Amino acid sequence: MHNPLDMLVFAKIVELRSFSLTARRLGISRSAASKHVTRLEQALGARLLNRTTRKLSLTEPGHA
Repeated sequence: MHNPLDMLVFAKIVELRSFSLTARRLGISRSAASKHVTRLEQALGARLLNRTTRKLSLTEPGHA
């Protein structure tokens, strides 16, 4: 079973298109937000987001 908080953080990151803004809105650190997404990706066995220092985009599994 997936951690509902991991899914919530992922959905908020997608909505806001930002790890930093999501972290501020949820009252967590940016690294904690990243760890939630990493944990969800590991549980699903698929990369959900393409991350660069300037851009964030969904992968096909992330979009699904």
